[in-house]
Amino acid sequence: MTFGPIVSPEWLAEHLDDEGLVIVDLRWSVTGGPGRDAYDAGHIPGAVFADLDVDLSGAASAAAGRHPLPTPIRFAEAMGRLGIGDRTRVVVYDDAGGLIAARLWWMLDVLGREVAVLDGGFQAWTGKVSKAKPRPSDAEFTPRPWPEHVRVTPDQVAALADEAVLVDARSPDRYADGGPIDPRPGHIPGARNVPAGANLDEGRWRPPRALREIYEDAGADGDDVIAYCGSGVTACADLLGRRLAGLPDGRLYPGSWSQWGSDEDRPAVSGSEP
Repeated sequence: MTFGPIVSPEWLAEHLDDEGLVIVDLRWSVTGGPGRDAYDAGHIPGAVFADLDVDLSGAASAAAGRHPLPTPIRFAEAMGRLGIGDRTRVVVYDDAGGLIAARLWWMLDVLGREVAVLDGGFQAWTGKVSKAKPRPSDAEFTPRPWPEHVRVTPDQVAALADEAVLVDARSPDRYADGGPIDPRPGHIPGARNVPAGANLDEGRWRPPRALREIYEDAGADGDDVIAYCGSGVTACADLLGRRLAGLPDGRLYPGSWSQWGSDEDRPAVSGSEP
């Protein structure tokens, strides 16, 4: 049976009690941060809560960005606390259609783990909701280095400007002019705007052909694509969108605009054109 990169609410309802399956609630928002209160108010039965800012990120700074990747050891410890081991299947959801959940999908996927995003997120779930908080047993999650070929540094972004296609997953207004949480206006020169939300249609992931057309129209359907966003979170949704479209896997710039834009020596372009 194939598993991932997305699963339907109906699939999850049928497999809710599968041995070796861990469900992760990754609700989070730019304005509100981790959605622990929403989790406490009701979540998919058996789901554990992951804190994007703590469990899936290193220490924020202007030099590293708002959500840099954690060290492999720290990430392994966080996964182990959530009951996720080396052979665990993971289904992760949020309340943004999967745009936030895609971060954990990417992190586990590049390490070779079995993981899927719940299509439609919490809003699409029609089954029972629970307030009970599971107490998972610590699991063995072997630390592995983040593979070099799936991520890039800011210096590599600059060096690859003429070879790779850069994709900015932020909303069009932030791509053009920045926003309150951005260090300065604009985007990386040459980057094409493919908003993470464009991958969804009424909160569900678009069919493969429709996704492929989005990336074709943006000129971002080639073999070498680097995705970034504000802080390396929703850029993962563009990487998931490309996977669903049947396109070659892209790479992530984890520091994204929160890192690049904080360095005044790095160039920026404002406006709606690359």
